[in-house]
Amino acid sequence: MKTKIVVVMTLLLSTMFYAQTMKFEGEKALEIRQKTTCNTLEEGKTSYGMWEGKIYSRVQGEKDRHLFNVVGINVRQCDCVEDEVRGKGFRSVSREIMMYLDPKTDEILDKWENPWTVEMVYVIHVANDPVIMRGYVYEKDEEGNPSVKKSFRKYGDVGVTSYEIPLFYKNPLAGDYQKYVGGIYHAMEIFNTYYKAEELTNSSIKDLSRSNISWQRMSQWLPWMEMGSRPGWIIANATGETVLEKENIWPRIQKILDERYPEYNTPPAKDDKRPNETSWTVFKKFLADQEAKAEKSGE
Repeated sequence: MKTKIVVVMTLLLSTMFYAQTMKFEGEKALEIRQKTTCNTLEEGKTSYGMWEGKIYSRVQGEKDRHLFNVVGINVRQCDCVEDEVRGKGFRSVSREIMMYLDPKTDEILDKWENPWTVEMVYVIHVANDPVIMRGYVYEKDEEGNPSVKKSFRKYGDVGVTSYEIPLFYKNPLAGDYQKYVGGIYHAMEIFNTYYKAEELTNSSIKDLSRSNISWQRMSQWLPWMEMGSRPGWIIANATGETVLEKENIWPRIQKILDERYPEYNTPPAKDDKRPNETSWTVFKKFLADQEAKAEKSGE
């Protein structure tokens, strides 16, 4: 009898502490995917995803350093389409900023003394415009069969999506001989986002009242740090939330938007066809601009 009780209790505990995996495909999957991407099913409605956190260094043989605090926002909208064969589809269109802050004062850094090189460098904050999904996500494939799938883990009344993005591509700053000496950007981003499960699955609910995010990134040194080939990585860890009401943007971020990046108060146009920007492409433009200014001044 005691053995049976133990078995029953074990089964109950496993049910209590393990997630229920919710799986969907076709139109329902597309609907949930759009909600988790844009927080709304309404085309053209702006969502504001904000985060705050810290960045550390990781160098073999030395103690990790708390390099920066960070705060950022992604401002996006959904572009919705419909195809005769593939059915409904959407893509997100956004732009985003992330500011590097002094880890002691929490003030914005525009110059930074590199502790390894003891050189003062310009801080190039993240200001990526645009950041757009590569292609549209449709509910069906070219033959008209349901193709899009979406799943999330359900813990009680909380739905959680989790995914990792391994990044491995040619660095835009690479030269002609990088095939032989390197020049690949290697990183990984990890997202865990939390929603009210009922809001995800209920088709009559068009807007998510709120979602909360956990974001981590392991990557090479930032280009403006001027670390060259020095070994090491940076590790970012941040949390945040997405809201649909502009008045709920965090006051610190709203001040940054108004004073430094007013165009980032709104997302790009739905039909924006520009290539995506990254920290690397933005820094490359910064270098070109600095060289042009130096040449113009005769330096």
